[in-house]
Amino acid sequence: MTDITINKTKEDAASASLQVTVPVDRVKAAEDKAVRYYAKRARLPGFRPGKAPEAVIRKRFEEAIRQNVLEEVIRESWEAAQSTHGLKPVAQPHIHNLKFDDAGAIEFELHVEVKPTIALGRVGGFTLKRKLPTVSDADVTERLRALQEQKARWLPVEGEKPAPGNMVRVEVATSSDEEPGTAQPYSLVLGSGQTIPDLEERIMGMLPGETSEGEVKFPEDHADESRRGQTRKVRVSLLEVKRQELPALDDDFAREVGEFENLAALRAGVKTDLEKDAEREADARVREQLVEQLVAANNITAPASLVERVIRGYAQAYEIPEPQLPNFAGEFRPVAEAQVRRELVLEAVIDANNLKASESELDERIATMAQARQVPAGQLYATLQKSNRLGELQRALTEEKTFKFLLEQSTVEEVTA
Repeated sequence: MTDITINKTKEDAASASLQVTVPVDRVKAAEDKAVRYYAKRARLPGFRPGKAPEAVIRKRFEEAIRQNVLEEVIRESWEAAQSTHGLKPVAQPHIHNLKFDDAGAIEFELHVEVKPTIALGRVGGFTLKRKLPTVSDADVTERLRALQEQKARWLPVEGEKPAPGNMVRVEVATSSDEEPGTAQPYSLVLGSGQTIPDLEERIMGMLPGETSEGEVKFPEDHADESRRGQTRKVRVSLLEVKRQELPALDDDFAREVGEFENLAALRAGVKTDLEKDAEREADARVREQLVEQLVAANNITAPASLVERVIRGYAQAYEIPEPQLPNFAGEFRPVAEAQVRRELVLEAVIDANNLKASESELDERIATMAQARQVPAGQLYATLQKSNRLGELQRALTEEKTFKFLLEQSTVEEVTA
């Protein structure tokens, strides 16, 4: 059988385009295979199962046979393209300019995103600065305040206008073109950025039970670009106002929060937690410096096709409306480029040094986690497998190994905050 002709027409660091020609005899073979498939399964009036004439089958299932032929030859062509040109795809290919001529040959273009080949020149000898901030008494007090707020009670306020920090229950109706809107209920804490400043100001000028009508203006930096600087007519009814009452910061509070004997023990525990957080943040910043220097030292560029793929993924995750996609892409592009460069350089280090976490390393980590949680390792493994988190854990282990390998080859200087 004649070979499929595959010629590479365009290529960059992360994509390739190939012109494919499938000869007539291969198309005919795929067509005959499809005809036999439908002949065996067809149930046509006047014919016993599997006995309908080929001409009838071809006419009755013409479109389905054509689709089967296309799927078959595209599959064969894609397998041949990967083998012939050594492609390492990161996504399924796209088909363009498909031609199915009268003579029976099929031509089309294959466009595919591929994993770039990166030759690392330098992976060590970097100087990194680790800045560990000191946890102050003010930091501890702030965290204790957050714990108090979690345990706080909300008490009704009567006969007073609400102030920042109060929780209000309101009904807001937005009007447009003189048509009154339907009132919608909301609960929000004033001063926490849950609504626009103009609306907060109007609410804080009201007493519980009052209704106010007027215009509010959306700020110029509003998250929804389509509303920036716009005005709306609103009708606001203030139904309820509550103030926050914090619990006393004493030994009883410490015992309620956790297994602490007294307030002093709680303060010590909070400080320890904050110090651990500071350690993690300092280590994360060291890793960021390392990746930046790796990228710069090896001249890692972010291929446009991979950057666009990341942007599309985030746009879908954030449910960005179609009209806002160009602005989102423009603002998000630097973030996407940095992410692509990071992933490329780390993948190159992993591949070059065989650092991918093995099954035995994965099992060992799961056993450690299971012991800490006091559950059987097999049970935890099954839970992770069922929730599709085994791959996530393996990637985390691989990244741990990779940064350990890289940091051993560079110098980390401790810097006083």
